[in-house]
Amino acid sequence: MDLQKSDLDFKNKRIKVNHQLQRTSQMQYIIEKPKTESGERYVPMSDEVMACFKRILANRVNPKVEPMVDGLTGFLFLDKNDMPMVALHWEKYFQHIREKYNSIYKVQMPVVTPHVCRHTFCSNMAKSGMNPKMLQYIMGHSDISVTMNTYTHVKFQDAQEDFQKAINA
Repeated sequence: MDLQKSDLDFKNKRIKVNHQLQRTSQMQYIIEKPKTESGERYVPMSDEVMACFKRILANRVNPKVEPMVDGLTGFLFLDKNDMPMVALHWEKYFQHIREKYNSIYKVQMPVVTPHVCRHTFCSNMAKSGMNPKMLQYIMGHSDISVTMNTYTHVKFQDAQEDFQKAINA
């Protein structure tokens, strides 16, 4: 999640997605284009998401020197060394939370990663009845089959609930 302040458009309630931050095996930070042309997009923000980002900006401690990667600055999330956080940082945070939870509670939390959250978002939007082409756009997939067959997960209960809605309509 290499969001920058300039990626957040509160007036139009959207997030610009047009690059991805990577850290190479030599620990160099680089900016890359999304994998496909469809990866460049705007993602709508709900009021709740917008409020979260406003809190993040209000609480962001500015580093002594803003990190710059390939000419880009203003990264929202920085690590303890004031460098932009990459996917591995988030995966480790999720792992730490899960391990702490599992050390306290008997019912164990399964492995959850930021990518699992992406699948959950896609599934929930599909189950709520979102237009599949709109969902494909938001997800940044070039092929609708990736959105519907790889990222959307449904169970019998979901089918049963949708079936009931249809026959009651």
